[in-house]
Amino acid sequence: MTTETTERVEIPPRLDLGRHVAGPVFQALLQFSRAAENHGLERSLVDLVNIRVSQLNGCAYCVDMHTIDAEAHGETHQPMHALAAWRETPFFTARERAALAYAEAATTLDHAAIDAALAAAEAHFTEDELVQLVWAVALINTWNRVAIPARVPPGQYTPGQFS
Repeated sequence: MTTETTERVEIPPRLDLGRHVAGPVFQALLQFSRAAENHGLERSLVDLVNIRVSQLNGCAYCVDMHTIDAEAHGETHQPMHALAAWRETPFFTARERAALAYAEAATTLDHAAIDAALAAAEAHFTEDELVQLVWAVALINTWNRVAIPARVPPGQYTPGQFS
């Protein structure tokens, strides 16, 4: 006879980034992120891109954080639940699909796919918006590459915490 436990496994952080939140590099990256948030792409699009890139990179904290943000910004559950299989669902606009295709290609650094995704995205984005999308994807990849090695634990974020 086995006894099932409902206790969750604790996964401790590797590094305590919280002690260094006031550090100049963290603050500079946060400032960069705030500047990019005001770049003109719709918030819902950036939320979906942030979640998808974080899924691809395996960043638990960022998936949690950006899902919470997306909900706070009014995104519905259905697209977020289907995001890992976005190509197979009807829940995304052509513009969102173009952004997600570019985000995946840029995150995996597939050069041919990046070229194809940017060419396809030209039908849905202005050149300025494409540049903004490039920066948004670069930023979330940067944050993922900080949070993953530190193993920042999910479940602690509140909307607007870093605003």
